[in-house]
Amino acid sequence: MSVQVFDFFSGCGGTSRGFQEAGLHPAFALDFDKDAAKTFKANFPETKFEESDITTFDPSSIADLVKSSDITLFCGCAPCQPYTQQTTIKPDKSTDVRRTLLGNFQEMIEKFLPNYVFVENVPGLQKVTGNSTLNRFERKLKYLGYTLNTSIVQSQYYGVPQKRKRLVLLASRHGEILFPSKTHGTSTGQQFNTVRSSIENYPPIDAGETHAAIPNHRAAKLSDLNLRRLKATPQEGSRVNWPPELQLKCHTKSGYMGHTDVYGRLKWDEPAISLTTKCTSLSNGRFGHPVQNRAISAREAAALQTFPDDFEFFGSLQSQARQIGNAVPVLLAKVFGNHILNHAIKYAG
Repeated sequence: MSVQVFDFFSGCGGTSRGFQEAGLHPAFALDFDKDAAKTFKANFPETKFEESDITTFDPSSIADLVKSSDITLFCGCAPCQPYTQQTTIKPDKSTDVRRTLLGNFQEMIEKFLPNYVFVENVPGLQKVTGNSTLNRFERKLKYLGYTLNTSIVQSQYYGVPQKRKRLVLLASRHGEILFPSKTHGTSTGQQFNTVRSSIENYPPIDAGETHAAIPNHRAAKLSDLNLRRLKATPQEGSRVNWPPELQLKCHTKSGYMGHTDVYGRLKWDEPAISLTTKCTSLSNGRFGHPVQNRAISAREAAALQTFPDDFEFFGSLQSQARQIGNAVPVLLAKVFGNHILNHAIKYAG
């Protein structure tokens, strides 16, 4: 049995890679970001790719591909910034097109009625009350005959070395489909994967350096002041460990604490914090290397998102970080891909 994956909002391909590793077949992908498109096409040369915005995409271009597929899985992991906790500037609800992307994805489902649907987004999507985008989407799927399961998952329980909470929606036209069982954590007897187990073996580099032989093992430059700050940050420490002369003015205001993780070092023997689109920037979270005086490289960030070393990213360092931070962790997608495949074999064959 062949499950064909149609990956809308594919980004660089975290979902597609995970499903591919589970034995599913990425048949189609769509994204409008040029760097993400280049990354995807380089890593999935046999997948039909459309560099397009879903709001203007003509679905007739994939009609034959859908029709020829045995079992179809539609993925809709739309950009999540309007709902993330890291959003500091709230977008206008009436004009932010990202809030309507789930509705555009819904139109694709209505037209083709895929066997399975997979959606991943930030937990904030579920917190919107009333006639929200998510609530309308769920109602429509039920009306179309799907059985749904929607919940918050914590990626570290599925082997991802990262404390990444995400909302996942799984839908099936072949009866009830539950979530896969946890693979890691106390109840499983399998310890969480950690920062150490994921990035310790990469060779040392300095801030601003690119490794000559390892693709994407590149670290952002640091100013002299920030280099001094990082050198003053002990292992597992953060800016609270700095002497007064290195503190930022905004952090010395009376009564202000802010985000104490900012400028901090990752902890070797724990899963990383949730990676963001600025995960290679020292000043945007606890993204300092555990022992080296730099922020983590794009390659190390990718490893924390469980991308294999042969998966190469394109674009500037900032673009690579955005692609990596936006991606669904490969291992999380693989676990769900295995689960969907087993369900299809049992109920959809």
